[in-house]
Amino acid sequence: EGLRRNAVAVRLRERTLIVSVADVLWQRQLESMAGELLFRVNHLLGGAGVDQIVFQISPRDIPPANMDKPDRTEASHANALPTELLFAAGTIADEELRTRFLHAADNLIARRDSHLDD
Repeated sequence: EGLRRNAVAVRLRERTLIVSVADVLWQRQLESMAGELLFRVNHLLGGAGVDQIVFQISPRDIPPANMDKPDRTEASHANALPTELLFAAGTIADEELRTRFLHAADNLIARRDSHLDD
């Protein structure tokens, strides 16, 4: 669910799945997860139907209704939290849980940073 807002499979060429992503951050994040995603896709297909996944930056391929629209809570954390945490938060469907996750992550990072300044 969380991926659907920023990544869309656009075609299968031979045994390569082409996925359009919203931006370079999503491209890098998904490339780092390519092995796991490949396993999941092949599991859903009931076998080894895909050999590799290529992530291309093409926001025009993603319907506007799918594009991530951060809520106020996510936007307030956007500058402080690493992309990996924002990506993880984007996969949490429950809005209250997502907000709590971001708040907790923000608090932990602030605490860590305050100890580094000491």
